[in-house]
Amino acid sequence: MPATPHNAQRPYRGVFPVAPTIFDERGELDLEGQRRCIDFMIDAGSNGLCILANFSEQFVLTDAERETVMHAVLEHVAGRVPVIVTTTHFSSAVCAARSQQAEAAGAAMVMVMPPYHGATFRVPEKGIVEFFKVLSGAINIPIMIQDAPVAGTPLSVELLARLARDFANIRYFKIEVPGAAAKLRSLIEAGGKDIEGPWDGEEAITLLADLDAGATGAMTGGGYPDGIRQIIDPYFAGKREEAKAAYERWLPLINYENRQCGLIACKAMMQAGGVIKSDAVRHPLQPLHPATRAGLLELAKERDALALRWGK
Repeated sequence: MPATPHNAQRPYRGVFPVAPTIFDERGELDLEGQRRCIDFMIDAGSNGLCILANFSEQFVLTDAERETVMHAVLEHVAGRVPVIVTTTHFSSAVCAARSQQAEAAGAAMVMVMPPYHGATFRVPEKGIVEFFKVLSGAINIPIMIQDAPVAGTPLSVELLARLARDFANIRYFKIEVPGAAAKLRSLIEAGGKDIEGPWDGEEAITLLADLDAGATGAMTGGGYPDGIRQIIDPYFAGKREEAKAAYERWLPLINYENRQCGLIACKAMMQAGGVIKSDAVRHPLQPLHPATRAGLLELAKERDALALRWGK
């Protein structure tokens, strides 16, 4: 049975980290490890989860593997927290079909980038609007637009506000472009009540500025939701100085993940703490250099990240 959508919890707020896709040393899906990863992330304080995103290595999965991971995670979560499923695809029809599958399986939301392929193959604004019209008409659950440099597609504040105004279920926006705080502030001003969820991304490297700009959610890497909660919880409680101190404490680890490790950071932390057996990524992605891994784990240990002791 699909998990129950979490409409009663809207608007979704808080820490919704991206779950990695867990592989064994041969590069095959490790569904047992995947379930342990999900349990850790919930125990670490995740208000919700996102799966099959770029930080989940969605680009190295077959369509069948995507469906396997989606169903395994949603069935295992079983409604404990809302789950966002990334359904990005260049094709309007394929993206809509993926999104319908996610909704039927119990996803609380889908996250989608504008259609892109490579560095220069882009769609003009008319095509982007039509793309999201098709997607919006295919499902009833909320849609989060991911505004990220990887898509190579400029999304103006005016366009995002228009999409929110014209399509009732386009309500969430993950902003992770340069100047994210300024764009969040402008989007909230332009979109008003139609902007249900202005969210932060990019491993929370600009989290404090984005919270000051009005962000209500953070989609980070999956390695330390417990640390991000230490920033967000006091901020939302009106204790900005406490939040600022926590941000300063966790920022070296946030920076190290963002600048040195990328998507492998959460796997390395989980493997070191016994959450998963292998931190393997799929080729042609490369493993962390041992020195880089050591630097990551040193910073995580200094902050007593739960990932390093959850499985021991």
